[in-house]
Amino acid sequence: MSSSNTPTDAFPDIAPITVPDHPSWPLLSGADKEKLTKDIEAMLAAQNAVLVAHYYTRADLQALAEKTGGCVADSLEMARFGARQTAETLVVAGVRFMGETAKILNPEKRVIMPDLGATCSLDEACPPGPFGEFCDRHPAHTVVVYANTSARVKARADWVVTSSIAVPVIRHLAARGEKILWAPDKHLGSYLRETTGADMLLWPGSCVVHEEFKSVALQRLARLHPGAAILVHPESPESVIALADVVGSTTALIQAVSSMPNKTFIVATDKGIFYKMRQAAPDRMLIEAPTVGEGATCQACAECPWMGMNSLQNLAETLKTGSNEILIDPEIREKAVIPIRRMLDFAENMKNKA
Repeated sequence: MSSSNTPTDAFPDIAPITVPDHPSWPLLSGADKEKLTKDIEAMLAAQNAVLVAHYYTRADLQALAEKTGGCVADSLEMARFGARQTAETLVVAGVRFMGETAKILNPEKRVIMPDLGATCSLDEACPPGPFGEFCDRHPAHTVVVYANTSARVKARADWVVTSSIAVPVIRHLAARGEKILWAPDKHLGSYLRETTGADMLLWPGSCVVHEEFKSVALQRLARLHPGAAILVHPESPESVIALADVVGSTTALIQAVSSMPNKTFIVATDKGIFYKMRQAAPDRMLIEAPTVGEGATCQACAECPWMGMNSLQNLAETLKTGSNEILIDPEIREKAVIPIRRMLDFAENMKNKA
């Protein structure tokens, strides 16, 4: 197995990421919440808009997306869903790269978000300028970037992948003998390299949520629940992945809860996923994987603070004012759509062969 990598000092200097505090939204009474929800439903209908929400957003946003004919999904299915819609407006409840992806695939549509400041630690850890310079220094490598990147970074890539399709894409490229430059998540990159044997350079980014899961504390928790299956997202550290019964994308982890015989599951990903897991398997016990233990900093505590910037309140405000629209330079969009379409076509071919 090839394990090519680059010394840390070969990477550009990247400014430290500032992790925001978790947003604190005013509690709504039952009557106020019901009225606000009905107002949003009416505005969605009046504006020919559809709500697309990520698994990591608040349960009330996921429920509203389901109720109004929208979509609750991982970033790959969010991209597919948005591209299929006849709606004039896509309302993306998630983080900014998801809104940008929707706009890249649907330039004729209005794409708005509850908060344009809802970014992602992986996106911020991979600024377009330094990343482009790094790619220029390795012209023999195929550039594959995770969906959690800006439109400008995608425009520099040969492929874009999500966690649900990353393994088959990397395996496909490795089989063709291609060397890969991967960004930005080093943990997912390491998992892909170990799984596929691909020759990969790994950009040194990480997710502030998944970085916090601690293997020693997870082992202790597993001993307290000996029948529990451990479900881990591949953005987690290698020591946590090593303890997993299932390693997979958000969709794969939801499917595991309903398909595996275990009654208890320890889940190492953002706890927003529990909403769909409980729908899929209401009789299962779900336990958050620990973010405490030796070396813990707990900046996110299994809950992405940027995802937390999405709420019913600012969703309603965005629909009222038309603010927070995603706009992308046409030249950037034309370049970024190529690797995204390549991913979607690859996924469609996989589906047709299954």
